[in-house]
Amino acid sequence: MNKKKKIDKKKEKTIKSINNNIRSSVRKLNPILKGIVGKKVDIAIRDLQFSEKRITKDIRKTISSAVANAENNFQYDIDKLIVKEAYCGKKIIMKRFRPRAKGRAAPILKPYSSVTIILSEQQKMESHGTKG
Repeated sequence: MNKKKKIDKKKEKTIKSINNNIRSSVRKLNPILKGIVGKKVDIAIRDLQFSEKRITKDIRKTISSAVANAENNFQYDIDKLIVKEAYCGKKIIMKRFRPRAKGRAAPILKPYSSVTIILSEQQKMESHGTKG
């Protein structure tokens, strides 16, 4: 009556790192994250290092954390790691008010986001003949 679970050997281990409560909006984070997907980890960190955006420091921290997870937990080679996925989601929005003329108040919305970085080990591409 015991059913043995099938273990899929082709299934690759993915490394995940989540950074919650980043003080930036999703709209500002998305273009930065789209720029690093598919790149090697060291190239992605270098690109973020030379970006002028303030928020790239937090994204770099998250990628470095994922690399440390890969090295310590799964003994992966750091040189073969690529950024498989990078996405962000909404978190809380702090609401503040700014005094305006004639006793009025204008709202200020201070959004927070969460960034998720997923790394995987680069596989060797097999070629099945030439194209054409």
